[in-house]
Amino acid sequence: MRRSPCTHGIVTRRVLIRAKTPLRISFAGGGTDVPPFPEREGGLVLNATISRYAYGTLVPGAGEKISIESVDFGMTTTYGIDAALDHDGKLDMAKAAIRNVEERYPRRASDPADKRRFHQGFELFLHSNAPPGTGLGSSSAMAVTLIGLLKEFRHLQMNDYEIASLACTIEREDLGIRGGLQDQYVTTFGGFNLIEFGADRVIVNPLRIAPDALLELEQCLLLCYTGVSRTADHIIDDQTQRFEEHNETALEGLRRQKVLAVEMKEALLERRLNDFGELLDEAWQAKKNMSSRISTDRIDEMYEEARRHGAIGGKVTGAGGGGYMLFYCDYRTKHRVAEAMLAMDARVEEFAFEQEGLRTWRVA
Repeated sequence: MRRSPCTHGIVTRRVLIRAKTPLRISFAGGGTDVPPFPEREGGLVLNATISRYAYGTLVPGAGEKISIESVDFGMTTTYGIDAALDHDGKLDMAKAAIRNVEERYPRRASDPADKRRFHQGFELFLHSNAPPGTGLGSSSAMAVTLIGLLKEFRHLQMNDYEIASLACTIEREDLGIRGGLQDQYVTTFGGFNLIEFGADRVIVNPLRIAPDALLELEQCLLLCYTGVSRTADHIIDDQTQRFEEHNETALEGLRRQKVLAVEMKEALLERRLNDFGELLDEAWQAKKNMSSRISTDRIDEMYEEARRHGAIGGKVTGAGGGGYMLFYCDYRTKHRVAEAMLAMDARVEEFAFEQEGLRTWRVA
């Protein structure tokens, strides 16, 4: 434990603020959370958090500087506490989080605690289990982690909906990153959820799935990294354009996603896991109808090979174009699917479900 002496013989402890937020996989409904679809027809997404995380540590400092280090981007930057924190391509996510928290929750000059923190700098140290572009919602999980750290540092009263909403504002409005709204909510709340997206509100419905059903589902699922990271912007743009042009194939794909989200939820609650696997295949076919850019030759080949070796269903975990694929397999064929993916130079991973969302704590 690191201690530093101070005046009058008093010994003070250096307190670290830590946060971790789980990443997520989406089973059905992805795309229906992307504006303007939720405002016009209502979105519905079935998703869950997994044992991959975005981590952060905030160290309050005695000086008047803010230092940010990201392991994922191999980058460190330092600013004065009164700097504008403008976007310059250097860890803009962290700067946007700091700026938005300051604007939404301004310090009160009458509050002695706020006075003490008004000119107190800090250090941020950030890293995650999966870098951006893998389709596991790591960017949104990091936004939530940053808000959690700043909330603890400032002793703010924020509920989960407020945290998720602010994360959406940071990514979608401040940084202009195209995408949906599911990631910020599921990573904040954690667990299995059926999330409803409307014109002016979001409702997170936690699912109480039997523990043995969750364990069995973990045994049957396999994550495979395609080896290709992706940016979702061009896929989102194409999907949105098709929706705006009333493309019937895209509309059918989006609407089918909502129906499948409900059917898959019911299959999970009723422990019909093989049915869930088959519905996962249907969800993938419907998702591909939303945009011709969602799948690629590499993804199609991996999916066909997995099915040939016994996978019952599967899909990409994010917007598409690359990142991770998720396969549902019978326990007797899971190893064959894994071997087939390894033969295609894909990285194969198992995982566990995470029932908690954002967590923060302090340590001396």
